[in-house]
Amino acid sequence: MCGFVGFSGMIDRREQILNNMMNRIIHRGPDMAGSYLDEEIALGFRRLSIIDLSEEAGQPIFNEDGAVVAVFNGEIYNFMDLRRELIAAGHTFRTQTDSEVLVHGYEEFGGDALVRRLRGMFAFVIWDKAKRALFGARDHFGIKPFYYTKLSDGSLIFGSEIKSFLEHPAFTPAVNRNALRPYLTFQYSSGEETFFEGVYKLPPAHSFSLSVGGEMQISRYWDIDFSAKDDSFDEYVEKLDACVRESVAAHRISDVKVGSFLSGGVDSSYITAALMPDDTFSVGFAVDRFNETDEAAELSARLGIKNFKKMLTPEECFAAFPTIQYHMDEPQSNPSSVPLYFLAQLAREHVTVVLSGEGADEIFAGYEWYDETPLMRKYKKLPAFLRRAAGAVAARLPYFKGHDFLIKCTGRPEDWFIGQARVFPEKEALAVLRPDCRGGKSPREVAAPIYARVKGKDELTKKQYLDLCLWLPGDILLKADKMSMAHSLELRVPFLDREVMALAQTIPTAYRINEKGTKYVLRKAANRTLPDEWATRPKKGFPVPIRFWLREERWYNLVREAFTAEYAGEFFDVDALCRLLEDHYSGKANTGRKIWTVYTFLVWYKCFFVDFKRMD
Repeated sequence: MCGFVGFSGMIDRREQILNNMMNRIIHRGPDMAGSYLDEEIALGFRRLSIIDLSEEAGQPIFNEDGAVVAVFNGEIYNFMDLRRELIAAGHTFRTQTDSEVLVHGYEEFGGDALVRRLRGMFAFVIWDKAKRALFGARDHFGIKPFYYTKLSDGSLIFGSEIKSFLEHPAFTPAVNRNALRPYLTFQYSSGEETFFEGVYKLPPAHSFSLSVGGEMQISRYWDIDFSAKDDSFDEYVEKLDACVRESVAAHRISDVKVGSFLSGGVDSSYITAALMPDDTFSVGFAVDRFNETDEAAELSARLGIKNFKKMLTPEECFAAFPTIQYHMDEPQSNPSSVPLYFLAQLAREHVTVVLSGEGADEIFAGYEWYDETPLMRKYKKLPAFLRRAAGAVAARLPYFKGHDFLIKCTGRPEDWFIGQARVFPEKEALAVLRPDCRGGKSPREVAAPIYARVKGKDELTKKQYLDLCLWLPGDILLKADKMSMAHSLELRVPFLDREVMALAQTIPTAYRINEKGTKYVLRKAANRTLPDEWATRPKKGFPVPIRFWLREERWYNLVREAFTAEYAGEFFDVDALCRLLEDHYSGKANTGRKIWTVYTFLVWYKCFFVDFKRMD
């Protein structure tokens, strides 16, 4: 796990600029630094040593004659198989690290063929000196980040974190006001363009090529294909258990100590039981229904594993929040980012690598939004054309009791489902924004091209696919990467594995979710190892008592100060924000999530546009 930066083109003080960019992301790799500069490209790297701890394994890394050079963030779990194949083809390796397979694999297979062979989490750039061309890619699910921006002179800046771009003198940061409208509903940056105008994310499962003086060519190299097979339920349980255990075994490869995050839920518990680490880590809040540390400690004791836990206070959460948004790079208001930051901090005191359970809900259908009530199942026995006609009528009418029920039962999630987060309804989002911040896409417009790729699939598959493409990389994996890397901790996610997905996408809908519960086949596979109470426990998530905090005078005043700051009026109707806050504080309404989402943006803005100082 590391971080990289880079830029093309000639500019004064190139080496100093590159060093400043590298130092801005030193938290991603405190163990070692490396750089490469020639007349056309500058590459910088910060290393967190995980596999092959020697200095020879540092980056940038080269092929035999130095004509191909790479910087890489992540882990390649099938690197030993690729290494053996490449050695047999005549390539010479000088290290034991997984990153070296990239330069030799690029030589042997070419960029597009190489990336299709990789199993792991990765973002990387390869500079081919002979062709004067860059090739880069991001992993299948978007576990590792990759950002880029093209300057007016045609040169490119790229890297693992946007904040490093601010050290480049030709980059002028500006807020992308069009990102605000969808953000207020989604709670995260949902488009390819980020909150920094002109800065883009390379999408998951995409690669790019760029010749000097040419245009960047971006293409998809992999996609999810939910196509059920007719194996029996018991066969799927057996195959899934074997697949998860094999993935955990692949993800545990490390030359440093590995631990596990552990909540009271089935996902992290299953990973922990398969891994059997020395240590597990848990955090919670001393508030009813906001603490799973007791369940985590109990499971650890049953497995004979030492559990480290920490109870969090609102004082330390609010104090850390500006730092959290700094590390996030873009405003992201999922409250679980806060305890995750402290969880990673706790784990880093004992280990360098942790395994975690992200991805299981998206792959195996674990969210409540995917499920149906008994009444919905009964209603759906009506012909689809009648349900869709009723839903179409309801959509045109003002809200009434049963309005949402009729729309949700059309069988067309495209009409209402935008993913796991829905903070501000669209009309309310527009109402609190200033006119010049209302120009972004609506949530439906964001979701539409993703739904178009699974046209004709069943309703559950459409929902899962949308979340896998939008919610998972935009929210879940973004915070997992940024909060762990804030503490120089490598976080690995065995469920989000190419081989696990290959099996999961063949599982019939009825095995994923049914009247017996969500992610049913996964729970049964986990139940082969875990006690019933862990395998069947309903999903709780990572709850944070924000709505209670915002009814305390101290935190109400802190948020009100942000809402009435001069810069808040550049983006929002300040009176409307204050009404939201007053209504919540008085108990008139529960607007805590809306308040937190706006507050998050303002904390982020202050961090990067008011307080930020370049290193030179």
